Amino acid sequence: MNRRFLLVLLSSVSTAVLFLVLIVLFPGESGSFGLKLMGLRIKQGNNTFSALHRKLLHGTTMKEPNRLTGEKCTKADIVINQGATRPLPTGIPTYTVEIMNICVTGCDISGIHLNCGWFSSARLINPKTFRRLRYNDCLVNDGKPLINGGTVSFQYANTFLYPLSVSRVICS
Repeated sequence: MNRRFLLVLLSSVSTAVLFLVLIVLFPGESGSFGLKLMGLRIKQGNNTFSALHRKLLHGTTMKEPNRLTGEKCTKADIVINQGATRPLPTGIPTYTVEIMNICVTGCDISGIHLNCGWFSSARLINPKTFRRLRYNDCLVNDGKPLINGGTVSFQYANTFLYPLSVSRVICS
């Protein structure tokens, strides 16, 4: 092997090991020195938010509930995750969807409606769990309250993933 290549490789490995040692040896107020170094801070007006505890959602922006003016909950308190799972025996791709109530004030949320386009599935979904009412309007949990910390999940099968987003909710 080329000596220059070995020198660069050894230098990279040394730097990585040093960084790991710093993470382990120097705990800080946000859990560890390394996490503090990688922490993301967002300045918005007079408020600064730390993003260490936030889950980053791809391409979505969420409105933060204004708890000071008495909003008990908003549609931002419902989080939707979906991902690909094993295809059907016929080869049709399947996706698992999880809809979670993450309301920090301890509220139950009912009447959860999603923007869902012309949602359809080759796999049967229990209509009490999730159903399309009309174009771009799907109902979750038969309109019943999703308890604080609760999750509703289902699988659907289609040739593509449907983008799902919360359109409206009712605070219970």
